[in-house]
Amino acid sequence: MLKTGILNPQINALLSRVRHTNLLVIADRGFPFWPMIETVDISLADDVPTVLQVLAAIRSNFVIGKAWMAKEFLQNNNPKTRGLFAAAMKGIPLKYMPHAAFKKRVPSAIGLIRSGDTIQYANLVVESA
Repeated sequence: MLKTGILNPQINALLSRVRHTNLLVIADRGFPFWPMIETVDISLADDVPTVLQVLAAIRSNFVIGKAWMAKEFLQNNNPKTRGLFAAAMKGIPLKYMPHAAFKKRVPSAIGLIRSGDTIQYANLVVESA
């Protein structure tokens, strides 16, 4: 029985299949369902868990080489929220793109972890290093 780290067996299985340069999506509660991508839905209630909590949980065992977010995140969130995401992504090259272009990256992901986050456009595509 696991006692530390990621306890969710679906997330563990998903992360174990990610290889060099594969993509993983960490999404908010409103992110569209993609039938062709394995989705692990861990949303419980509003903001439980958040995208940043999921990111923090996987970072200890997942080396992120780069990441993408929608430009609309910057336009629709206050400086405090933007600062929290910037701090969480420290040391990881992060690019912003229009939301429509961001969603075009999703089909090539190994999987998607859906959180309960209510922050607008709080979605990440991360690439393993």
